[in-house]
Amino acid sequence: MSDETKPRAPQAAPDMQDATGAHTAPGTTGTPETPGTPGTTGTPGTTGTSGTPGTPHPPTPRATLLLLHTAADLRARTPVGRRVVVMTMGALHEGHATLVRTARQTAGPDGEVVVTVFVNPLQFGAGEDLDRYPRTLEADIKIASQAGADVVFAPSVEEVYPGGEPQVRVTAGPMGSVLEGATRPGHFDGVLTVVAKLLHLTAPDVALFGQKDAQQLAVIRRMVRDLNFPVEIVGVPTVREDDGLARSSRNRYLSPEERRTALGLSRALFAGRDRHAAQEALRARAALDPATHARVDGLNALGEARAAADAHAVAQAVPAGPAGPDAVRAAARQVLDEARRLRPPLVLDYLALVDPADFQEISPGHQGEAILAVAAKVGTTRLIDNIPLTFGARA
Repeated sequence: MSDETKPRAPQAAPDMQDATGAHTAPGTTGTPETPGTPGTTGTPGTTGTSGTPGTPHPPTPRATLLLLHTAADLRARTPVGRRVVVMTMGALHEGHATLVRTARQTAGPDGEVVVTVFVNPLQFGAGEDLDRYPRTLEADIKIASQAGADVVFAPSVEEVYPGGEPQVRVTAGPMGSVLEGATRPGHFDGVLTVVAKLLHLTAPDVALFGQKDAQQLAVIRRMVRDLNFPVEIVGVPTVREDDGLARSSRNRYLSPEERRTALGLSRALFAGRDRHAAQEALRARAALDPATHARVDGLNALGEARAAADAHAVAQAVPAGPAGPDAVRAAARQVLDEARRLRPPLVLDYLALVDPADFQEISPGHQGEAILAVAAKVGTTRLIDNIPLTFGARA
């Protein structure tokens, strides 16, 4: 589940419930009750066995949103349609709201959308202060309601882990030991364990995760497939701010100068994407015109240097050859190198072009889906981002 490793000051999280335990949606009057205990579960990233969902229509805020703290209360509800779950660690922002709106569209008018809010202690490592992670349950409930949720499920640590930390856990294996897993050993084991628990506790038909946390999405998909979980996992595209920066609760800690440097992450990804798109276009043209080498010679003879250069580029894009993963990496790295010279500098953790099936670096002749991923620190804030690519796609 996605989390923010930078410590943040705790915030009070009072909730409002009516006499039936239903949270009063924005605009209505509720009776304040004793603040509930903030849960402890992270926001799983993006997992999915289905394709990218379309842009969700603006939902109608739910008239009454239930705030539940126990699995027994959740099991007592029997939705008429499909139950769709969005797992979060709270501190919701527009990226989470997009997930909830997509869930509302997926569930339909007769289905049920459940948003879990749980700060998962298992995925916090040494130096990552669990106690200072923000708890903003009241604000989270408002955002969830406005985005179309029916239920916010905010269990306590004791509800999710009765008897203390579990002795038996789910391990991410080799996929969880590279990139983010290398930086945060054991992190993905904690993520998978809590996702497995929450899937059992909420019993959804569909679970939505954001594609911004691509490696998290990949390991959750793998767990669901390998362990035969009866749930459809859907990945939702990354939500970006107007300047291209991927939305994250960490962005609030960036000064204006740090934000300028941080834009190097998304710009590097876009540069890699653009280089990839240009190469794929050349490959497509070369496939349609196998006689381009002869055309280069002819154009040069006529003094048409610019046209000859274009034809030469096409000629080099041999259809049977590699699509150029190294060139994609080089284009992205050039932008990152420029950001490293800024003040404050961007401190690169990794730039990787990987196969989403196993998160290993792709080979020069790779055909199919890939993920261009980057992680870096600006000041004291660590940021991650990624973009999907497809090599060898038909024009």
